[in-house]
Amino acid sequence: MNYTDTLNYIHSLGNFGLPAGLDRITAVLADLGNPQKDLKAIHIAGTNGKGSVSAMLASVFKEAGYKTGLFISPFIINFRERIQINGEYISEEELCLFAERVKNTDITLSEFEFITAVAFLYFKEKNIDILICETGLGGRLDATNVLDKKQAAVITKIGLDHTAVLGNTIEEITNEKCGIIKNCPVITNPCQHSAALGVIKNHANKLIIPDMNSIQKKDQDTYIYKGEKFTLSLKGDFQIENAVTVIETVRKTYPDIPYSVIHKGIANTFFPARMEVICKNPLVVLDGAHNPDGAVALAKELEKHSGKVTAVIGMMRDKDYEDFLKTTLCHCKNAVAVEVKGMPRSLSAEELSRSANLYCPCFEAENYEIAIETARFNSEGGPIFVFGSLYLASAIREELKEYFK
Repeated sequence: MNYTDTLNYIHSLGNFGLPAGLDRITAVLADLGNPQKDLKAIHIAGTNGKGSVSAMLASVFKEAGYKTGLFISPFIINFRERIQINGEYISEEELCLFAERVKNTDITLSEFEFITAVAFLYFKEKNIDILICETGLGGRLDATNVLDKKQAAVITKIGLDHTAVLGNTIEEITNEKCGIIKNCPVITNPCQHSAALGVIKNHANKLIIPDMNSIQKKDQDTYIYKGEKFTLSLKGDFQIENAVTVIETVRKTYPDIPYSVIHKGIANTFFPARMEVICKNPLVVLDGAHNPDGAVALAKELEKHSGKVTAVIGMMRDKDYEDFLKTTLCHCKNAVAVEVKGMPRSLSAEELSRSANLYCPCFEAENYEIAIETARFNSEGGPIFVFGSLYLASAIREELKEYFK
């Protein structure tokens, strides 16, 4: 198969047509020689912050000289973004070759199971030193949970998301996420929900919680934590919580890594669509926030602009979009609603605009180009924030960069 054929095949598998469980991924990896058994890994689960924590950890370990694998989902820029070594995406040719080997096992897999098998086989044969591995959904029955050599389990901020699959309460969702904990140190977000923290404590024998009282702000993006300085490249106040989670994870698992390396790794981290500044004048920010906790974090950033923000929004109908819009759009001057094309779960621009108009004036756009142009016109030079879905962020990012270059 060529690259296009390979992607089409992977996407054709779907993610929700097979019952949850680890039997299929265990069987296919056994056929491939159990590559997961040789991978030292830091495993990350949670509702918000997984991607940012994963990216910062990968940057730190790369800076420390380790051959560092990174497995994330979903992707924003390119499908190959999901499988990286030291910041380099798996090549098109290698993705095709490794996918063919997984396909040839003739074991029926979901899309996520398939790409997990490809990633673990690739990382094993590339002989990486450490794998930074983000779960796809949940934890206990997530395909990544076959990893054996876990150096640490990281539980980022827990919130209500994917309730149809993971449970209707914070406690139920946290219990699923904590399924990744396997006789290893556990590091969690310092501002974790109390209901989630209680469940995490029941699962973790060795729990590390960063101390937010040890943080002092030095200037706009630089902070002191336990006497050590770090500078955030990822924007948003919520990234402080993620950064100290990363610091404690590294100090617990690889204490020989000097703090100067941790500082440099955090300062050099790049991760798209996490309060990503596309343009500074006018200010254009792209963010993948799409659930209630993400809305609260985003609202704090919107509030800094005193009601001058024009929003471009696109959302999935299976999210709690009413609550999300209520939390965010009250801080906006106006909004532009657009459908996320190619996503059957997306709200139409008309449906989304109808709800958004309850909180600020909202226009409808037929496509991304019109949405961007409408936002630019109505912003009158003020800030533009684009949010509501990681799928929207992925689809619109290049058009934003081209328009505001």
